[in-house]
Amino acid sequence: MARSLYDILDIPRDADEKAIKKAYRALAGKWHPDRNKDDPEAEKRFKEINRANEVLSDPAKRAVYDEFGEAAEQFGYDPEKAGAYRQWQSSGGFDGGVDLEDLLAQMFGGGGSPFGRGGPRRAPNQRASVTVDFATAILGGQRELRLPDGAVTVRIPPGTADGATLRLRGKGGAGPGGSRGDLLLEVRVAAHPDISRDGDDLRTTVSTTLATLLRGGPIAVPTLDGRIRLRVPAGTQPGAVLRARGKGVPRKDGTRGDLHVTVALRLPDVAGKDVDAAIDALEACYGPDDAG
Repeated sequence: MARSLYDILDIPRDADEKAIKKAYRALAGKWHPDRNKDDPEAEKRFKEINRANEVLSDPAKRAVYDEFGEAAEQFGYDPEKAGAYRQWQSSGGFDGGVDLEDLLAQMFGGGGSPFGRGGPRRAPNQRASVTVDFATAILGGQRELRLPDGAVTVRIPPGTADGATLRLRGKGGAGPGGSRGDLLLEVRVAAHPDISRDGDDLRTTVSTTLATLLRGGPIAVPTLDGRIRLRVPAGTQPGAVLRARGKGVPRKDGTRGDLHVTVALRLPDVAGKDVDAAIDALEACYGPDDAG
Protein backbone atom coordinates (compact mmCIF):
# COMPACT_ATOMS: atom_id res chain seq x y z
CA MET A 1 0.00 0.00 0.00
CA ALA A 2 1.31 3.46 -0.92
CA ARG A 3 2.30 5.75 1.93
CA SER A 4 -0.02 8.64 2.63
CA LEU A 5 1.14 12.20 2.02
CA TYR A 6 1.15 12.72 5.80
CA ASP A 7 3.49 9.77 6.25
CA ILE A 8 5.81 11.13 3.57
CA LEU A 9 6.18 14.41 5.50
CA ASP A 10 6.13 12.53 8.84
CA ILE A 11 3.37 14.72 10.31
CA PRO A 12 0.01 13.95 11.94
CA ARG A 13 -3.22 14.42 10.01
CA ASP A 14 -4.19 17.42 12.13
CA ALA A 15 -0.91 19.24 11.45
CA ASP A 16 -1.37 22.97 10.82
CA GLU A 17 0.14 25.02 8.01
CA LYS A 18 3.18 25.98 10.08
CA ALA A 19 3.98 22.34 10.92
CA ILE A 20 3.62 21.31 7.27
CA LYS A 21 6.01 24.05 6.13
CA LYS A 22 8.55 23.17 8.82
CA ALA A 23 8.49 19.46 7.98
CA TYR A 24 8.78 20.15 4.29
CA ARG A 25 11.80 22.44 4.66
CA ALA A 26 13.63 19.96 6.85
CA LEU A 27 12.99 16.96 4.62
CA ALA A 28 13.61 18.83 1.36
CA GLY A 29 16.98 19.97 2.65
CA LYS A 30 17.85 16.48 3.85
CA TRP A 31 16.93 14.70 0.59
CA HIS A 32 17.89 17.31 -1.99
CA PRO A 33 19.67 15.48 -4.88
CA ASP A 34 22.55 17.97 -4.84
CA ARG A 35 23.37 16.91 -1.30
CA ASN A 36 22.95 13.19 -2.02
CA LYS A 37 24.70 12.64 -5.34
CA ASP A 38 25.74 9.11 -4.39
CA ASP A 39 22.26 8.05 -3.30
CA PRO A 40 20.01 6.99 -6.23
CA GLU A 41 16.95 7.06 -3.95
CA ALA A 42 17.38 10.72 -3.04
CA GLU A 43 15.74 12.12 -6.16
CA LYS A 44 12.74 9.83 -5.74
CA ARG A 45 12.30 10.84 -2.09
CA PHE A 46 12.73 14.52 -2.97
CA LYS A 47 9.95 14.29 -5.58
CA GLU A 48 7.64 12.56 -3.07
CA ILE A 49 8.28 15.30 -0.51
CA ASN A 50 7.51 18.04 -3.02
CA ARG A 51 4.33 16.30 -4.13
CA ALA A 52 3.14 15.92 -0.55
CA ASN A 53 3.85 19.56 0.24
CA GLU A 54 2.09 20.75 -2.92
CA VAL A 55 -1.14 19.06 -1.87
CA LEU A 56 -1.12 19.50 1.89
CA SER A 57 -0.13 23.16 1.77
CA ASP A 58 -3.13 23.92 -0.46
CA PRO A 59 -6.32 23.95 1.68
CA ALA A 60 -8.63 23.01 -1.21
CA LYS A 61 -6.48 20.10 -2.40
CA ARG A 62 -5.90 18.96 1.16
CA ALA A 63 -9.64 18.86 1.85
CA VAL A 64 -10.26 16.67 -1.23
CA TYR A 65 -7.32 14.44 -0.35
CA ASP A 66 -8.52 14.02 3.25
CA GLU A 67 -11.93 12.91 1.97
CA PHE A 68 -10.98 10.69 -0.98
CA GLY A 69 -7.34 9.72 -0.41
CA GLU A 70 -5.42 8.34 -3.39
CA ALA A 71 -8.48 8.59 -5.63
CA ALA A 72 -8.22 12.37 -5.34
CA GLU A 73 -4.68 12.27 -6.72
CA GLN A 74 -5.63 9.92 -9.52
CA PHE A 75 -8.35 12.23 -10.82
CA GLY A 76 -6.68 15.60 -10.37
CA TYR A 77 -8.43 16.52 -7.12
CA ASP A 78 -11.81 16.64 -8.81
CA PRO A 79 -14.14 15.67 -5.93
CA GLU A 80 -16.94 14.51 -8.25
CA LYS A 81 -14.73 12.08 -10.15
CA ALA A 82 -12.92 10.93 -7.04
CA GLY A 83 -16.25 10.22 -5.39
CA ALA A 84 -17.44 8.23 -8.40
CA TYR A 85 -14.29 6.16 -8.33
CA ARG A 86 -14.59 5.49 -4.60
CA GLN A 87 -18.21 4.44 -5.08
CA TRP A 88 -17.14 2.06 -7.85
CA GLN A 89 -14.45 0.57 -5.62
CA SER A 90 -16.79 0.13 -2.65
CA SER A 91 -19.30 -1.68 -4.89
CA GLY A 92 -16.71 -4.32 -5.72
CA GLY A 93 -15.15 -2.80 -8.86
CA PHE A 94 -14.73 -5.25 -11.69
CA ASP A 95 -14.91 -8.18 -9.26
CA GLY A 96 -18.37 -7.04 -8.21
CA GLY A 97 -19.61 -6.92 -11.78
CA VAL A 98 -19.97 -3.13 -11.76
CA ASP A 99 -18.66 -1.45 -14.91
CA LEU A 100 -16.83 1.80 -14.24
CA GLU A 101 -17.89 3.37 -17.54
CA ASP A 102 -21.56 2.55 -16.85
CA LEU A 103 -21.32 4.15 -13.43
CA LEU A 104 -19.79 7.33 -14.83
CA ALA A 105 -22.28 7.46 -17.68
CA GLN A 106 -25.12 7.43 -15.16
CA MET A 107 -23.55 10.17 -13.06
CA PHE A 108 -22.32 12.44 -15.84
CA GLY A 109 -24.88 11.87 -18.56
CA GLY A 110 -22.78 9.64 -20.80
CA GLY A 111 -19.63 11.76 -20.76
CA GLY A 112 -16.63 12.06 -18.58
CA SER A 113 -14.24 9.22 -18.23
CA PRO A 114 -12.26 9.79 -15.01
CA PHE A 115 -9.12 9.57 -17.12
CA GLY A 116 -10.22 12.39 -19.42
CA ARG A 117 -10.93 15.26 -17.02
CA GLY A 118 -14.60 15.46 -17.91
CA GLY A 119 -14.24 15.28 -21.70
CA PRO A 120 -16.39 13.02 -23.88
CA ARG A 121 -15.57 9.35 -23.89
CA ARG A 122 -13.37 8.46 -26.84
CA ALA A 123 -14.11 5.61 -29.16
CA PRO A 124 -11.64 2.76 -28.58
CA ASN A 125 -8.72 2.11 -30.90
CA GLN A 126 -8.23 -1.42 -32.18
CA ARG A 127 -5.14 -3.36 -33.28
CA ALA A 128 -4.62 -5.75 -36.16
CA SER A 129 -1.77 -7.00 -38.32
CA VAL A 130 -1.22 -7.53 -42.03
CA THR A 131 1.54 -9.43 -43.84
CA VAL A 132 2.86 -7.92 -47.07
CA ASP A 133 5.42 -9.18 -49.54
CA PHE A 134 8.93 -7.73 -49.49
CA ALA A 135 8.57 -5.75 -52.73
CA THR A 136 5.33 -4.07 -51.61
CA ALA A 137 6.91 -3.02 -48.34
CA ILE A 138 9.93 -1.50 -50.10
CA LEU A 139 8.29 0.05 -53.18
CA GLY A 140 4.85 0.72 -51.69
CA GLY A 141 1.47 -0.53 -52.81
CA GLN A 142 -2.00 -1.46 -51.61
CA ARG A 143 -3.41 -4.38 -49.66
CA GLU A 144 -6.99 -5.27 -48.96
CA LEU A 145 -7.80 -5.91 -45.32
CA ARG A 146 -10.88 -7.79 -44.16
CA LEU A 147 -12.63 -6.26 -41.15
CA PRO A 148 -15.93 -7.16 -39.45
CA ASP A 149 -17.62 -4.16 -41.10
CA GLY A 150 -16.21 -4.82 -44.56
CA ALA A 151 -13.04 -4.68 -46.64
CA VAL A 152 -10.53 -1.84 -46.24
CA THR A 153 -7.94 -0.94 -48.88
CA VAL A 154 -4.71 -0.13 -47.04
CA ARG A 155 -1.96 1.97 -48.62
CA ILE A 156 1.49 0.66 -47.76
CA PRO A 157 3.94 3.60 -47.97
CA PRO A 158 7.26 3.00 -49.78
CA GLY A 159 10.02 1.97 -47.42
CA THR A 160 7.73 0.46 -44.77
CA ALA A 161 9.81 -1.56 -42.29
CA ASP A 162 8.90 -4.85 -40.66
CA GLY A 163 7.01 -4.11 -37.43
CA ALA A 164 5.93 -0.61 -38.48
CA THR A 165 2.48 0.54 -37.34
CA LEU A 166 0.07 2.28 -39.70
CA ARG A 167 -2.83 4.31 -38.26
CA LEU A 168 -6.13 4.03 -40.13
CA ARG A 169 -8.24 6.84 -38.74
CA GLY A 170 -11.89 6.09 -38.08
CA LYS A 171 -11.52 2.34 -38.71
CA GLY A 172 -11.39 1.23 -35.05
CA GLY A 173 -14.03 0.46 -32.45
CA ALA A 174 -17.41 2.17 -32.29
CA GLY A 175 -17.94 4.89 -29.70
CA PRO A 176 -20.72 7.21 -28.49
CA GLY A 177 -22.58 9.28 -31.04
CA GLY A 178 -21.46 7.15 -33.97
CA SER A 179 -17.79 8.04 -33.54
CA ARG A 180 -15.09 5.49 -34.27
CA GLY A 181 -11.58 5.04 -32.98
CA ASP A 182 -8.52 4.29 -35.09
CA LEU A 183 -7.18 1.00 -36.34
CA LEU A 184 -3.49 0.49 -35.48
CA LEU A 185 -2.18 -1.87 -38.12
CA GLU A 186 1.13 -3.65 -37.56
CA VAL A 187 2.90 -4.47 -40.83
CA ARG A 188 4.78 -7.76 -41.05
CA VAL A 189 7.09 -8.04 -44.04
CA ALA A 190 7.63 -11.45 -45.63
CA ALA A 191 11.21 -12.42 -46.45
CA HIS A 192 12.49 -12.23 -50.02
CA PRO A 193 14.30 -15.31 -51.41
CA ASP A 194 17.22 -13.29 -52.82
CA ILE A 195 17.23 -9.80 -51.30
CA SER A 196 17.50 -8.52 -47.71
CA ARG A 197 17.17 -5.04 -46.21
CA ASP A 198 19.88 -3.09 -44.40
CA GLY A 199 18.46 0.29 -43.40
CA ASP A 200 17.96 2.28 -46.61
CA ASP A 201 20.06 -0.19 -48.59
CA LEU A 202 19.35 -3.65 -49.97
CA ARG A 203 21.73 -6.61 -50.23
CA THR A 204 21.94 -9.64 -52.46
CA THR A 205 24.51 -12.25 -53.57
CA VAL A 206 25.19 -13.30 -57.15
CA SER A 207 27.37 -16.29 -58.13
CA THR A 208 29.47 -16.21 -61.27
CA THR A 209 32.20 -18.24 -62.96
CA LEU A 210 35.92 -18.18 -62.37
CA ALA A 211 36.44 -16.88 -65.90
CA THR A 212 34.21 -13.85 -65.22
CA LEU A 213 36.12 -13.07 -62.02
CA LEU A 214 39.46 -13.36 -63.78
CA ARG A 215 38.67 -11.70 -67.08
CA GLY A 216 35.81 -9.43 -66.03
CA GLY A 217 32.37 -9.34 -67.57
CA PRO A 218 28.66 -8.76 -66.96
CA ILE A 219 26.49 -10.53 -64.40
CA ALA A 220 22.68 -10.54 -64.09
CA VAL A 221 21.51 -9.05 -60.77
CA PRO A 222 17.96 -9.36 -59.36
CA THR A 223 16.44 -6.10 -58.10
CA LEU A 224 12.94 -5.14 -57.00
CA ASP A 225 12.63 -3.17 -60.26
CA GLY A 226 13.61 -6.15 -62.40
CA ARG A 227 16.92 -7.69 -63.44
CA ILE A 228 19.85 -5.44 -64.28
CA ARG A 229 23.38 -6.13 -65.51
CA LEU A 230 26.49 -5.11 -63.60
CA ARG A 231 30.02 -5.38 -64.91
CA VAL A 232 32.51 -7.30 -62.80
CA PRO A 233 36.00 -5.80 -63.10
CA ALA A 234 38.80 -8.16 -64.17
CA GLY A 235 40.56 -9.75 -61.22
CA THR A 236 37.62 -9.42 -58.84
CA GLN A 237 37.99 -11.60 -55.75
CA PRO A 238 35.10 -13.78 -54.46
CA GLY A 239 33.28 -11.87 -51.73
CA ALA A 240 33.83 -8.47 -53.31
CA VAL A 241 30.84 -6.11 -53.15
CA LEU A 242 29.56 -4.14 -56.14
CA ARG A 243 27.11 -1.27 -55.82
CA ALA A 244 23.98 -0.60 -57.87
CA ARG A 245 23.14 2.99 -57.00
CA GLY A 246 19.52 4.01 -56.54
CA LYS A 247 18.18 0.44 -56.42
CA GLY A 248 17.60 0.38 -52.65
CA VAL A 249 14.85 1.61 -50.31
CA PRO A 250 12.91 4.78 -51.25
CA ARG A 251 13.46 7.69 -48.86
CA LYS A 252 11.07 10.48 -47.88
CA ASP A 253 13.11 13.02 -49.85
CA GLY A 254 12.50 11.09 -53.07
CA THR A 255 15.95 9.51 -53.29
CA ARG A 256 16.70 5.82 -52.86
CA GLY A 257 19.37 3.80 -51.15
CA ASP A 258 21.68 1.43 -52.98
CA LEU A 259 21.75 -2.29 -53.73
CA HIS A 260 24.95 -3.98 -52.54
CA VAL A 261 25.84 -7.06 -54.58
CA THR A 262 28.23 -9.62 -53.11
CA VAL A 263 30.00 -11.57 -55.86
CA ALA A 264 30.46 -15.27 -55.14
CA LEU A 265 32.41 -17.91 -57.07
CA ARG A 266 30.42 -20.73 -58.62
CA LEU A 267 32.68 -23.76 -59.18
CA PRO A 268 31.94 -26.13 -62.05
CA ASP A 269 30.74 -29.65 -61.50
CA VAL A 270 33.98 -31.55 -62.14
CA ALA A 271 32.84 -35.02 -61.10
CA GLY A 272 34.17 -37.59 -63.54
CA LYS A 273 36.19 -35.07 -65.54
CA ASP A 274 39.94 -34.83 -65.89
CA VAL A 275 40.67 -31.29 -64.75
CA ASP A 276 44.07 -31.89 -63.18
CA ALA A 277 45.89 -30.04 -65.95
CA ALA A 278 43.62 -27.02 -65.58
CA ILE A 279 44.04 -27.01 -61.83
CA ASP A 280 47.80 -27.26 -62.11
CA ALA A 281 47.84 -24.36 -64.54
CA LEU A 282 45.83 -22.23 -62.14
CA GLU A 283 48.02 -23.18 -59.18
CA ALA A 284 51.06 -22.03 -61.15
CA CYS A 285 49.54 -18.55 -61.27
CA TYR A 286 49.82 -18.14 -57.48
CA GLY A 287 52.93 -16.85 -55.79
CA PRO A 288 54.99 -18.88 -53.29
CA ASP A 289 53.35 -17.11 -50.33
CA ASP A 290 49.91 -18.39 -51.39
CA ALA A 291 50.77 -22.08 -50.98
CA GLY A 292 48.51 -23.79 -48.49
